[in-house]
Amino acid sequence: MKKTNRRFETEAIRTQIERSSFLEHSSPIYMTSSFVFEDAEDMRASFAEEKDRNIYSRYANPNGTEFIDKVCKMEGAEAGFAFASGMAAVFSTFAALLESGDHVLSARNIFGSTHSLFTQFFPKWQISHTYFKIDELEKVEDLITPRTKVIYAESPTNPGVDLVDLERLGTIADKHGLLLIVDNCFASPYLQQPIKFGAHLVIHSGTKLMDGQGRVLAGITVGRADLIDKIYRFARISGPSLSPFNAWLLSKSLETLAVRVDRHCSNALGVAQFLEDHPKVEWVKYPFLPSHPQYKLAKKQMKAGGCVVSFEIKGGVKAGRKFFDAIRLLSLSANLGDSRSIVTHPASTTHSKLSVKERLESGITDGMVRISVGLEHLEDITSDISQALDAIY
Repeated sequence: MKKTNRRFETEAIRTQIERSSFLEHSSPIYMTSSFVFEDAEDMRASFAEEKDRNIYSRYANPNGTEFIDKVCKMEGAEAGFAFASGMAAVFSTFAALLESGDHVLSARNIFGSTHSLFTQFFPKWQISHTYFKIDELEKVEDLITPRTKVIYAESPTNPGVDLVDLERLGTIADKHGLLLIVDNCFASPYLQQPIKFGAHLVIHSGTKLMDGQGRVLAGITVGRADLIDKIYRFARISGPSLSPFNAWLLSKSLETLAVRVDRHCSNALGVAQFLEDHPKVEWVKYPFLPSHPQYKLAKKQMKAGGCVVSFEIKGGVKAGRKFFDAIRLLSLSANLGDSRSIVTHPASTTHSKLSVKERLESGITDGMVRISVGLEHLEDITSDISQALDAIY
């Protein structure tokens, strides 16, 4: 990947695949499963990897290449691979790098499906894990074993928008020769670049802020070239690659990532401030709200606070159900990072497969509400939240 001195917003727009003979201004969609060869020698050399060229879209496609190149430049990564979903990226990354007997040291506050991988599937292959608390990083080194290979974390976390000190984890990983893998989905590469703090690999669900309009499923892993090569070779065989059409959509969406996320963040801060002053709200958390317990860390690691606000309604589950039933404008959905504001009850949706004990260990209370703040007018968003809170009692 060629380095330039161009700014983030410019790279997102001006990074593109080579134009065809038609000299199109916008990249075309390469809806093809395979590519042809000039002759027998060209075919042989291509499959022998003596040539860097497209062979089959399960391996690589021009649209996927453009999307990957953009994200690599945004994250400061050497290479990457794009997947059909965020969880395909998570699973394939671990599956490519781990062997039977390896140990993963993970933050406890992670996405529910990732937790299920660690607890239900990896044990079948004798891959173990240990969780650490993100507010007790001084204990992390005590949990490292001779079989530990990876330290894994999300920051901000889903759904509690807690933060992990990435630089501190990077220092620990470097000291012990471990790989640091960070899920950067909630921040997007516009707000945070974990590689700057010592991460070796960064994972995204492109379904969220990267797409930004709730249209496609996608995932991507970027980072050190030697690690990505292992992930690529696993994915080339197992087949979780991103489709050309979805890659094209995502590449176009990245052109507006900065302006969209700026609006998401300003709206989210406004919603957080509104909720903080509401008498029916027990607490509210947003990384760039001064009352957030890790506000200083947020200012250090992130450009702004992101699109997600979490809060607790007074009155528990019963009050929460009344709130959700009274919502009129916001969407009741499990997605986030959409142009439309979305309200979710994590305990009964995204993290419902966890036990009550597991949810509480992750900071997910029964009354927690997660709002993915969209791009509507701020006053319309807060007006809907206000009338729904008024309907509780």
